[in-house]
Amino acid sequence: MVGFPLLLIPLAICNIIIFLMPGVQFSAPLFTLMLVSGVAWTVTLSDVLIALGIVLLLFEVIKGARPGAKYFTDHLLSLIVFGGAAAEFVMLPQFGSSTYFLLTLLALVDFFSGIALRTRRSARTAAVPVQRVPEPVAPPEPRREPSIPAPAPMPASAAPTAAPVVESPSKSAPEQVAVHPEPNPAEQHPEVPAPGIQPGSGTPPDQQR
Repeated sequence: MVGFPLLLIPLAICNIIIFLMPGVQFSAPLFTLMLVSGVAWTVTLSDVLIALGIVLLLFEVIKGARPGAKYFTDHLLSLIVFGGAAAEFVMLPQFGSSTYFLLTLLALVDFFSGIALRTRRSARTAAVPVQRVPEPVAPPEPRREPSIPAPAPMPASAAPTAAPVVESPSKSAPEQVAVHPEPNPAEQHPEVPAPGIQPGSGTPPDQQR
């Protein structure tokens, strides 16, 4: 944002008084102040304009001392104000007074003070080395093994219900049945090797003769 040249205010007041109020003199007293020492101090219009210019110059210096203040356009405006005031003081007879000369000198001080503050600030910035802060390196992320998801628990409604166990009446052990083998007719009468004597013959050997 371009700063407004504050010293233009007292210079503009002088132009208004000279062009619009030609009967007003800068040396005309405005009021009188009684000091503690007992001296009566007569304040004139010239004193008020010069005091106003000094106060505004102080504000201009404060603005120029701030970081990033007083751009090239601001210096150019201060130079234009000083050039216009100097031209009026030299070329126009109405402005040939000590009051206007002092105001022109304040405009010159404003221009050179802005240049000096800007130059010093630039030199200080160039003298200070810019330290680069190293970028933080993120630690490597730990390798994660793929985890096997745990089986989801079955809902209580879907869980299989155990069927009731019904005990059947105990069966009695199977009865043991004794099996007697039938006699073999060939084994009932074994042959006897003795001649003439065979089992099953009812007659004795003497009768068979």
